[in-house]
Amino acid sequence: MGTDTSKGDGPESASSGPAATGRRAGTPNQSLALAAMLFAVSMTFIDQTIVAIAAPDIIHELGLTSTQMQWVVNAYLLTLAAFFALGGRLSDIYGHRRVMLIGTLVFVISSAMCGAVPAGDFAQAWLIGFRAVQGIGAALMFPAALAVVIAVFPVERRGRALALFFGLSGALTAVGPLLGGWLTSWTWRAIFWVNVPVAVIAIVLTLLARIPDRARREPLDLPGAALVAVGMGLTVLGLQQASTWGWSSVVTWACIVVGLLVLAFFCWFELRARFPLIKLQVFRDRAFQIDNAVLFFSMMAFVPVFFFASVYAQVSLSASPNQAALYLLYFFIGFGIASQWGGRILDKRGARPALKLGTALGAVGFFLWAQKLTTLSMHDQWLYAAMAGAGIGLLLAPASTDAANRAIGASYGEVTGITQTVRNFAASIGLAVFGTVLTHRTITNVEGTLVGKGVPEGAAGDAAESVAQAVTGQADTRGPSGSGPVVDVVKDSMQAIRMDFAQANQWVFYGMAIVLAVAFLFALRHPGTRVTQDAPEGAEPAAQKE
Repeated sequence: MGTDTSKGDGPESASSGPAATGRRAGTPNQSLALAAMLFAVSMTFIDQTIVAIAAPDIIHELGLTSTQMQWVVNAYLLTLAAFFALGGRLSDIYGHRRVMLIGTLVFVISSAMCGAVPAGDFAQAWLIGFRAVQGIGAALMFPAALAVVIAVFPVERRGRALALFFGLSGALTAVGPLLGGWLTSWTWRAIFWVNVPVAVIAIVLTLLARIPDRARREPLDLPGAALVAVGMGLTVLGLQQASTWGWSSVVTWACIVVGLLVLAFFCWFELRARFPLIKLQVFRDRAFQIDNAVLFFSMMAFVPVFFFASVYAQVSLSASPNQAALYLLYFFIGFGIASQWGGRILDKRGARPALKLGTALGAVGFFLWAQKLTTLSMHDQWLYAAMAGAGIGLLLAPASTDAANRAIGASYGEVTGITQTVRNFAASIGLAVFGTVLTHRTITNVEGTLVGKGVPEGAAGDAAESVAQAVTGQADTRGPSGSGPVVDVVKDSMQAIRMDFAQANQWVFYGMAIVLAVAFLFALRHPGTRVTQDAPEGAEPAAQKE
């Protein structure tokens, strides 16, 4: 399993020969290339959180229901999950730079169209449709952008470069709520239009960076692309809708089970395809297996923590959306600092030390953070939030980079498509499972509080379920409506209910600690080999034991 560097697309063009003493024509500018890719993917990271902040304004102006607004969010995530693998493969066949530029254009044009949605009967279909197209653009852009960074940096400097890439792009997720709150005060449409100048900068920097492009004359596995899109789409759809349809719903389990069966058939099909969409033989590499296992379990905590910590801050701490975003900054300060450390560890010692330290620190951080949630004080939590973030930061770039270094035949786009699919799938599972745990524990806790205040069990259960479903992160402005003795008790019990919600969140954060502990067990099994240089296509890259 090697990395191809024979035709200008690999790192040797930036690290050896004339490039060591002066820049020659055609040699990529590594700094500009990294900056260009950061600007491009920043749109996808910010978009994960910025839309949720503007949701109330969108619902009010366009007359959407809460379910319709949920589909505005889910349509993007659904197509993103379904087309990641295809995006990675397309970047290998047609060139990383070319597919990154195409993905950026698709993303920004559909984003601008989302901002231009007309009010009226077509608003729902317009917005959901272009959000789906936006997800396709992101699925094309992100694997290709990551592959560009991998290709232009030599293997001995790749860890630091990707640590900066993941550190800055990950931190941008926390910017979403702050930026969304500020832009929405002008118009919610600006949360989509802001992507236009960012995309222009990304495209200009990409052209200036002189990134070489090398296309592969290989056919595209269209049946494989259709199978993985259907399989991932159905599975993620079932997980997304589990909170709405219910885990006891036949439709929920039909989507999940059929989706998994299609993915299993996809694997069988790919092993027999002459030009497969994904070369599954890469999973024979034990280090690649461990890298993806660590990414899978750690992403079950990393992506969901944005949502759960933000809602906890707004409900239990009575924070505004902007204050909740600042609360998340504790996590991202630890994440950003540790991500740079993780990249240096990878370059010097390989992935295993960073994976072991990161998963252990993350597990301890989430565990201690969970214990402090019931203090209802940000001041008492910042250190443990930073520890949890540092743990994720330590492992993210090393696991992703080590997996990419083991690409078969320099299929950087293909392998990054695999790792991003794993990450996205894990995030969907984490959101579904932890969301169910949070709802169940909130209902149980609130019901106990109301029963303790004299409300009959049946009425208390109904009221508790209504409270749990109504949790929107704006508890101070959206308290229980109506009148009657039960509603009056609920209104008088809001402080106790905030504590009930904090206790329910403890279960979620303990769950995040558990998945990081499982990731730690996998990290212990990493073979300790590391790629030390790039190799010609088809050859094994040089590796050594830590």
